[in-house]
Amino acid sequence: MSIPDDSLSVPEKVTELARGAAVVPVWINDYGGLAFRTDDGRFIKLGPLNAETSFAGEAERLAWAVSFTPVPRVLELGGDDENEWLVTEAMPGLSAVDPRWIAEPETAVRAVGEGLRALHDALPVEECPFDWGVASRIENTAGRCIRVPDELREAPPVDRLVVCHGDACCPNTLIGDDGRWTAHVDLGALGVADRWADIAVAAMSTGWNYGPGWEETLLAAYGIAPDRERLRYYKELWNAT
Repeated sequence: MSIPDDSLSVPEKVTELARGAAVVPVWINDYGGLAFRTDDGRFIKLGPLNAETSFAGEAERLAWAVSFTPVPRVLELGGDDENEWLVTEAMPGLSAVDPRWIAEPETAVRAVGEGLRALHDALPVEECPFDWGVASRIENTAGRCIRVPDELREAPPVDRLVVCHGDACCPNTLIGDDGRWTAHVDLGALGVADRWADIAVAAMSTGWNYGPGWEETLLAAYGIAPDRERLRYYKELWNAT
């Protein structure tokens, strides 16, 4: 995921969904997915159909999670034979990888860790209808022609089941002017799993976004000691799937 430059052409469908509002590109991902913020407080995502997750699935997850934790409210959902789109309310704060927070990595990493812990503590496992466990993730790879190495097919014993974000990379935490987390976005894979499935990805993401040396800060902000076995396993599973 990266921040597009001003030369990005706004797709016709985004212009249609904006309904006269001005739009600013926010990110573009490796699959060709695009996101735009409107000047009337909305967020528009448009992208090709994806075998791993869908905007319809994300909309379901947001509709469930919004009662428990700050996540966007769904305003509009649709698709055609090639693309899908999702319109949500814009949440307060900037992405943890906004240039402002890239310049303040310690504040950003602490906010990501604290926000992830708050998310895990807020979402009720027993009420969650979605699964993001290892077996489910491996099964999901079958339709995408991905072969998971045999050594990753058996996970370490579960430490603590939580409702995981499913893509706990730093960009998906929003941070307010006070340096504290405000909300989470992009919950298309949300589901029940060992908390280390999220923690490992968040820790790994600190290196991608802020450079080496921030994993311990992330873990301390979450409030947990390093578990090298689970960190290694869930990082490798993420990279494999």
